[in-house]
Amino acid sequence: MAKLYFHYSAMNAGKSTLLLQATYNYRERGMRVALFTAALDDRAGQGRIASRIGLEADAELFAADTDLYAAVASLMESAPLHCVFVDEAQFLTDEQVWQLARVADRLAVPIMCYGLRTDFRGELFPGSKALLALADTLREVRTICRCGRKATMVVRLGADGKVLHEGDQVVIGGEDKYVSLCRRHWEEEMGRVAPEDMVGFLAGE
Repeated sequence: MAKLYFHYSAMNAGKSTLLLQATYNYRERGMRVALFTAALDDRAGQGRIASRIGLEADAELFAADTDLYAAVASLMESAPLHCVFVDEAQFLTDEQVWQLARVADRLAVPIMCYGLRTDFRGELFPGSKALLALADTLREVRTICRCGRKATMVVRLGADGKVLHEGDQVVIGGEDKYVSLCRRHWEEEMGRVAPEDMVGFLAGE
């Protein structure tokens, strides 16, 4: 039975690398796959998924008004699909997550979604919130904080390199704009910890 998967992490954990590697594995075995990525993220060019280690692939674009069930059903008219991969899944709408769930349930095609869980304010993205609620399988892709602990949060940097405490939820960028941190150091950088509670921070723990 096909399932809806959500692979989530903080920034720069290698989600796109894993997606592209899995895509290669399917295609190497003669299986047909479909790739989707968010139209608003054009860092690699429109309709391209790229990883930091140089892997790239063409992808279909989705915007907020894209019917993903219809899009996948249309692709299946010419030949069977063995898997659908969705990059930048945090930008999906609630309804689009339901559409992908229907693809798994009614068209019997596995759906592999890759995306961020929370934004720089520590709040869930709409797509991630829906995926956490609906996905059959949740898989954390891990990266590390500067202290060596698991990074689960992200901070956004301004033009001056300083951490921003407010702003729009979506600002496209990579390592130039975002840094992944553990929850403890995210609180420090966001000014949510009183000085008297900063025991251990000054020692770099």
